[in-house]
Amino acid sequence: MSANIALVDDDRNILTSVSIAMQAEGFVTRIYADGETALKALFENPADLGIFDIKMPRMDGLELLRRLREKSDMPVIFLTSKDEELDEALGLAMGADDYITKPFSQRLLIARVKAILRRASYDKAAGNGEAEPEPEPMVRGKLEMDPARHHVKWDGSSLTLTVTEFMILEALANRPGVVRTRDQLMDAAYQDDVYVDDRTIDSHIKRLRRKFREIDPEFTAIDTLYGAGYRFADS
Repeated sequence: MSANIALVDDDRNILTSVSIAMQAEGFVTRIYADGETALKALFENPADLGIFDIKMPRMDGLELLRRLREKSDMPVIFLTSKDEELDEALGLAMGADDYITKPFSQRLLIARVKAILRRASYDKAAGNGEAEPEPEPMVRGKLEMDPARHHVKWDGSSLTLTVTEFMILEALANRPGVVRTRDQLMDAAYQDDVYVDDRTIDSHIKRLRRKFREIDPEFTAIDTLYGAGYRFADS
């Protein structure tokens, strides 16, 4: 059965274009122009995943997520503007699964939706005892990663990462000391033949380092090898 996607944005053009792109991929879409209307509808008829704008009248995306989390663990992707980093961080801390910065590629958004739905499907199957054996947690020095639960710790402290950040970190930590090119990291993080430019990977690496340094100012485990790529050092 096709996944049901709730789109919430006060920009009619975005609602229309995203809805058309999602339907072309076989998803069923429901569109809402404000958070209040969406909240009432989602309480009555939950969706499989939500795509929420942050800045909206009547009820913004953050408040919509906060109210929704009282009764639902539905995966949520935020659409944000480039100047909304604080809102992004707050949204992730409240339980959002990922965010995408406007303007965005429809193919990139679809790839994120598919990745999150795959993870949600695995989590549901695991909860019902139907999933394949879970991948073992990974330990690399101070780093602990649990791919099945999307949990990350550094020296015992938890971090909140987006799906994209998690996949990039996992690709680096899987083979510590080995240089990963930007193309390899793109393949690991985006899959589905989605094009992104080099600067996108660089931006995610910058965000990863910042998150680690918020809990460990001496963090240096992600190395840059100029002209080659990045590597994870667990020593």
